[in-house]
Amino acid sequence: MPELLHKIGFIGAGNMGQAMIGALIKSKCSVPSDLFVCDVVKKQTDILKKTYGITVLTDNGAVIDACDVIIFAVKPQSVEQVLSELKDAAVFKKISGKKIFISIAAGTPIKKFENYIYDAIENDRKRQMPILRVMPNTPALVLSGMSGLCANSYATSEHIEIAKTILTSMGKVIECRESDMDAVTAVSGSGPAYCFYLVEAMIEAGVKLGISPEDAAVMTAATLKGSLILLEKQKISAEELRKKVTSPGGTTEAAIKVLEDNSVKQIITQAVIAAAQRSKELSG
Repeated sequence: MPELLHKIGFIGAGNMGQAMIGALIKSKCSVPSDLFVCDVVKKQTDILKKTYGITVLTDNGAVIDACDVIIFAVKPQSVEQVLSELKDAAVFKKISGKKIFISIAAGTPIKKFENYIYDAIENDRKRQMPILRVMPNTPALVLSGMSGLCANSYATSEHIEIAKTILTSMGKVIECRESDMDAVTAVSGSGPAYCFYLVEAMIEAGVKLGISPEDAAVMTAATLKGSLILLEKQKISAEELRKKVTSPGGTTEAAIKVLEDNSVKQIITQAVIAAAQRSKELSG
């Protein structure tokens, strides 16, 4: 993975911010001396400083001043307050060099950031301060994440590549339109919860069939992990792989028949669509 020769600052040091910092260092994409963080919770920044040796700053404006890439890793409900404080302190107006702003705040449209960052700023300056939006998911905590990435009209291919490099350090990334972000949120952002729900059900079934909860959990996790690896390695569709496992008149066919009779595929589809609709409502 290429090393980023940029100073990267994090406004917010929650789970996802911590995951990104750890991933950047472990992948050797960044060195600790190029990473900066600020968070109101001192305990979290103390842990990051002790663990990775990164620089802790006590002011969000200082993060923007010190860094080339600024990642807003705050909770969605805190975004407006953080941006408002920075705007009131004229931090954005004082910027003289090039900056890349990246938000990982779920459900927060780029427009909200533009309203604060670009207020009373000329278009030529906006081109030097592109804003990108990312929807990561929790497997990023173990470097197996999936992120959706979109950018505003001032972002160039170079800016997008820098963001992709950062995100690739903790998993996979796809570039999309912002209008697709609700779908990305529903499929991959909320997706881990659907997987855990399936795991819960399989473990419960195993226990009802007489297997210990511990053994059922190991069997289920190993089976799902192996199946996903098979899906990636074989490079054929999930439908084809399912059919290969489903012998006529066999045990798997009996299980699939119950799922089909109860329209489980349609219900899952409806659930994902409901998540996308709720994402749209929250970002509106």
